Amino acid sequence: MEADLPEPDLHTETLDITGMTCASCANFVQKSLSRTPGVRRALVNYATEKATVDYLPGEATPATMKAAVESAGYGVMERAPASTAAEREAQTEQQQARAYQQLRRRFGVAVGLTLLIMPLSMLMLWPMLVHVNEQWLNYGLLLLTLPVLLYSGREFYVAAWKALRHGTATMDTLITVGTGAAFLYSLAATVAPGFFHRQGLMPEVYYDTTATIIALILLGKVLEQRAKTRTSAAMRALLGLQAKTARRLNPDGTETDVPIEQLREGDVLSVRPGEKVPTDGLILDGRSTLDEAMLTGESLPVEKQPGDQVFGATLNRTGAFRFRATRVGEGTVLAQIVKLVEDAQGSRAPIQRLADRVSAVFVPVVIGLAVLTFIAWLLLGPAETRLPLALVNFVAVLIIACPCALGLATPTAIMVGTGKGAEHGVLIRSAEALEKAYQVDTVLLDKTGTITQGEFSVTDFVAPDQNAPYLLALAAAVERLSEHPLAAAVLRYAEAQAAERLPATNFQATAGQGAAATVAGQPVLIGNRRLLAEAGITLPANLETTAAQLAQQAKTVLYLAVAGEAVALLALADTVRPTSAAAIARLQAQGIEVLLLTGDHPQAAAAVAAQVGITRYFAEVLPADKAGKVKELQAEGRRVAVVGDGINDAPALAQADVGLAIGAGTDVAMAAAGITLMRSDLQGVVTAIALSRRTMQVIRQNLFFAFVYNALGIPIAAGVLYPAFGILLSPMLAAAAMALSSVSVLSNSLRLRTFRA
Repeated sequence: MEADLPEPDLHTETLDITGMTCASCANFVQKSLSRTPGVRRALVNYATEKATVDYLPGEATPATMKAAVESAGYGVMERAPASTAAEREAQTEQQQARAYQQLRRRFGVAVGLTLLIMPLSMLMLWPMLVHVNEQWLNYGLLLLTLPVLLYSGREFYVAAWKALRHGTATMDTLITVGTGAAFLYSLAATVAPGFFHRQGLMPEVYYDTTATIIALILLGKVLEQRAKTRTSAAMRALLGLQAKTARRLNPDGTETDVPIEQLREGDVLSVRPGEKVPTDGLILDGRSTLDEAMLTGESLPVEKQPGDQVFGATLNRTGAFRFRATRVGEGTVLAQIVKLVEDAQGSRAPIQRLADRVSAVFVPVVIGLAVLTFIAWLLLGPAETRLPLALVNFVAVLIIACPCALGLATPTAIMVGTGKGAEHGVLIRSAEALEKAYQVDTVLLDKTGTITQGEFSVTDFVAPDQNAPYLLALAAAVERLSEHPLAAAVLRYAEAQAAERLPATNFQATAGQGAAATVAGQPVLIGNRRLLAEAGITLPANLETTAAQLAQQAKTVLYLAVAGEAVALLALADTVRPTSAAAIARLQAQGIEVLLLTGDHPQAAAAVAAQVGITRYFAEVLPADKAGKVKELQAEGRRVAVVGDGINDAPALAQADVGLAIGAGTDVAMAAAGITLMRSDLQGVVTAIALSRRTMQVIRQNLFFAFVYNALGIPIAAGVLYPAFGILLSPMLAAAAMALSSVSVLSNSLRLRTFRA
């Protein structure tokens, strides 16, 4: 079943958190927010640097939440009240750009000085080649290292101190303790070398280690920030689709270009060929074809005419038209899509819980392991190098174990996956829905509007060849005055056949039977058999036989009678979508059982099931009983997805492990579903499940790499290979490996950008 919705009186606030450097930071901020009075739930996403908070307005406010974050030692980026998605994204981009430039400057200083420190440190390795005063050289190295610590590495130490004040530990703690230990040891060796000589130790310095570790960690941060920016590319692409201005019609008939922020519902706007539609609305006059791929993922243009709906950010290909704005600003379909993607990227998948539990205790455990490593080397290491080796391995364990990769493993893949889904017209409401779609083994499809087109069409017109065009014109003349859905289908068919338009008078409709009128001076009836029977009209044998055959195909038959004689019949059916059979076959090929669930009679269900290759179906199921069928399948141990489009599907969509709502359906259906398909096409179901499986595969790979990296890296850094092979891991290599682990996880997540449906 889908995740429980928030309580009705809960409000949701999204905060942009600043100052986080790892998953442990995110966990600490989350705990601080969760303890705030009035907050019912808080989720903090390290990859997006956002906190999503459900709270009771009477007990908590954005100000108290901000205070909770700041009391934990982090910050909240201020936003303008009621800012739009585009404004929020612009502010985020500006903040990221500033942070990235500052990060690059810190990295540049660290690299520049490290490139001086490294060769100078090596001078003491070749005393026969270069004669230097060791003490003066150490003081020189100290002066070069200080800017690396105090400027380039300053934020690590400040963040570690804040964490310590609040009784917690983060990645910054590991970096601070590791580099701080190396630096303080080197400082002591520089200012008091005599103490080391009296202990029988060489006063070795590790300024090169300290500077290189900071430079390499900053390199990893620079690469990480670049990659994180790329993971939100889908969001920026969606916002970039929006038109910047609109052409508004004034009362005097003139036109004025205005920013889209100034649009109001009811404004009349004009769109020319090649322009983007500025907002959602209904066409008043004009015809055109629009490219709606940004909404539906469908590459074929859609024809539009007066009365049709248009959507903001879609591209007008051919004709010009005028339309009335019905939704503007945050109410447009594009804005709602952006909001869904934002929410999904900020949510947390169940698979993330393991990483959260590990990262919550990871740093204290690593510090404990580092201390044990130091003690073990101090007690068991070679007598002449015990203290230096204990220090080096202590630092290596601390540096290699930073938990950044764990914190990035799941959210970065979710960010790219949900963004990619939006590109394909698959809107994923939450990370949980994405994960559950991966587990689906049974798909229940509603019939009407899901497998079928959702509207009736004429499939057969049986009439004498020589009179067929005239008889069709008579039928259309009567139906033109009717509001029945079957009448609309007859009219569409007549227009497609270019039938003559005849006037009709004396129209009279009979509920549940049909209609009658006078056309061209003749009484004309069109309806079911009961209508003809009550008029005393009998059916010829040939029409009766044909009607029986069509009824067996689950088609609705309308009879046409002219001047008291039955002369023709029309068969209508809700036709199957052209892509339904292929989509169902693709699902079945993936080992997913596809079932049909409908309220129609068994004959109609069997006919549709046979057309699309479904072998098992449930017919005559009342709307209230659909959720019960889902429960029955779940009781068998199945993971069930339900696909529907109507109000009657909402209970089943909510009961399912994953609900998928066809985008052309009702708002109620979409609200109950975890995934919305913007295109009325079952290929979207295939795409959603395929994307879920690909995303979960990447997440599992990321978590595997992160766990294995630490499982292997920490023992090697502690020196387990030294007794057998004499191998020790340099702290500088440990820093490089730590930076590489985060970048590799991000790069693996970015592979999702190549996903194809």
